[in-house]
Amino acid sequence: MSPAPQPRVQAFFDAPTWTVTYVVYDREGGKAAIIDSVLNYDHKSGRTRTSGADEVIAFIKGKGLTVQWLLETHAHADHLSAAPYLRTHLGGKIAIGAGIDGVQKVFKGLFNLEPEFRTDGSQFDHLFRDGETFAIGDLQAHVMSVPGHTPACVAFHVGDAVFVGDTLFMPDVGTARCDFPGGNAHTLYASVRRLLSLPAQTRLFMCHDYPPVTGDRPRAVQWETTVAEQRERNIHIRDGISEAEFVQMRTARDSTLEMPVLIMPSVQVNIRAGELPPPEANGVAYLKIPLNAV
Repeated sequence: MSPAPQPRVQAFFDAPTWTVTYVVYDREGGKAAIIDSVLNYDHKSGRTRTSGADEVIAFIKGKGLTVQWLLETHAHADHLSAAPYLRTHLGGKIAIGAGIDGVQKVFKGLFNLEPEFRTDGSQFDHLFRDGETFAIGDLQAHVMSVPGHTPACVAFHVGDAVFVGDTLFMPDVGTARCDFPGGNAHTLYASVRRLLSLPAQTRLFMCHDYPPVTGDRPRAVQWETTVAEQRERNIHIRDGISEAEFVQMRTARDSTLEMPVLIMPSVQVNIRAGELPPPEANGVAYLKIPLNAV
C-alpha cells in the first residue's frame, strides 16, 4: 500500500502585516487550497490593492493548479482577506470555522452594522465543524477547532502539515493574545496542547511571524517549525509549563498590548468573508471606527 501523498506548500509573506499566505497543493497541474490570503490596505488613504493576491494568482496559474478552497483560520484582526478577489479569478469556496457566527454577533453590535447583515455565517460558502474532513485533490484534510485567540479559530491538518492560524507563533515568539472578544487563555492552552499532541515530526505553519531582536537586528522571518521544536522551545507553552502559569503570563502580557493597527477595518471586512461593506447612496463603501467603545 503506497503512503498517503504529502502536501506541497508555497508561502507568500506580506511584510506590512507580517502575515503568511499559503498555497497548499497535491501536485503540479493538480488541486490547491489558499490559506489566509491578504488584501493590501493603506489605512492612511483607505485604498485597497491586490498586488499580494496577484502574486498568488500568478503562482497558481504557473503551476496549472485548480483552486478548490479559500480557507480562513479565523476572522483576522490584522489584515483584510483577499478571498473574494481570489474566488473571482480562480474559483473555489470560501470557508471558515463554524464559530464565526458568534464573532459576527459581537461585531455587528460594536460597529452597528446594517440590519440586513446576517450573523449566521452565511456570507461564507462553507462553515467547518471540528473533526470535519475534506479533500484538496489527492490530499486529505482534517479540521481542528482551536479556540482561545478567538472563538472561531480552526487549524487545517493536511498530511504531515498543520496550518495553525494565530494559535501559535515561532518558538521564540510564543502564542496568540487572548483579550479579543470571546478570547480565553484557558481555552487557548487546551487548544495548543491539542496541537502539540500530534506526532513530533508534524510540520507547523504559522500565520504570522514577529521576529525578536537579538543583538542589534531582528532574526530573519520564519514561519515553519515542528511539534517537537514547539514542545521543547516555545517561550510561552513548552512542555513543563502548567495551565496556571500560562494563563497568568498570558493575562499579564495581554494587558500591556496595544490593539493591532488594522483591527477596525480588518474585522469589519473579514466577518463579511472578505467583502467590503455595501456602498452607500453616493456609491462609496465606508468603514466605521467606534469612538470610546473599545
